[in-house]
Amino acid sequence: MSIKSLIINPGSTSTKIAVFEDETMLFDKTLRHTNEEIAQFDSIIDQKDFRKNIILDFLKEQNFDIKSLDVCVGRGGLVKPVSGGTYIVNDALKKDLEAGVQGQHASNLGGLLARELGDEIGVKAYIVDPVVVDELEPVARISGCEAIERTAISHPLNQKAMARRYAKEVGKKYEDLDLIVVHMGGGVSCGVHHNGKIVDVFNALDGDGAFSPERAGGLPVGPLVKLCFSGKYTEAEVRKMLVGEGGLNSYLHCNDMMKCQQMRKDGDKKAELVINAFIYQICKNAGAMATVLKGHVDQIILTGGIAHDEYVTSAIKERVGFIAPVTVYAGEDELLALAQGGLRVLNGEEEAKIYS
Repeated sequence: MSIKSLIINPGSTSTKIAVFEDETMLFDKTLRHTNEEIAQFDSIIDQKDFRKNIILDFLKEQNFDIKSLDVCVGRGGLVKPVSGGTYIVNDALKKDLEAGVQGQHASNLGGLLARELGDEIGVKAYIVDPVVVDELEPVARISGCEAIERTAISHPLNQKAMARRYAKEVGKKYEDLDLIVVHMGGGVSCGVHHNGKIVDVFNALDGDGAFSPERAGGLPVGPLVKLCFSGKYTEAEVRKMLVGEGGLNSYLHCNDMMKCQQMRKDGDKKAELVINAFIYQICKNAGAMATVLKGHVDQIILTGGIAHDEYVTSAIKERVGFIAPVTVYAGEDELLALAQGGLRVLNGEEEAKIYS
């Protein structure tokens, strides 16, 4: 018997939704929200009913009966650190999504909308591999300063989905492979997958690893401290320099890799240097992660939107190919990844995890 899933992936100015029958998408839609519509709400959580009504209106336009759904799956948000997997949206998870225990983000609405719609039609609601998946080994948490612990905020939904895709293609279990997965999008994260867990990863948000189109990544600490205490910038201005106006954006005033590549093709030597530095830093990350696996790497996987860029992927292959073969899965199919997470539970392939 087939399983129908409603998938909800909220972003800052949009809500992506899809309906799947098993792993086949029946239809999807990116519901756009204007700045004026969003500005009327004091907080992200206050947007819940607004987004819910837009979702229901769209489903009605499609003549889709929501009572035919078997499950609702939402994008996970900034809750407490958890291990990877599919989590039922219980009262504890609902409470922490509402509170935003690690920050307010539109993705917090994914689980809340799934739970509310699921309750109304009498089906379970889940989130899958939220951004706060933290499976770091104890040794990976040591930073070098006891007041600061390394933590994981990355792209586990896409990283794990692509790792499972590769495992399926080669006829092996994800849990039996040693992989390095590099996600390259607005943020960049490079993770080590061992025994089905991301045992180490460069934090994609808080100043770790390679820079990205709009994030500064790891910076020299001494100059950063001086900049923070120079009196020239507020804390908010420094944070914006690191996340939003960092990376490619800082050097080229552009956070679109395709446009930056066009600058390079047009002869812009600075663009060429910065793009090559982006590639260089990613390769250094992958090389460092190979040491976590003591050199035993089954495959390196490149994914995310920038993986469509052959200049980037070819250059990465040239530098890291001696470590392991490289597979490219360009783009990210988060809607399918969310659907697959719900299916694994409903099909009995894994148990739903309980958040507490």
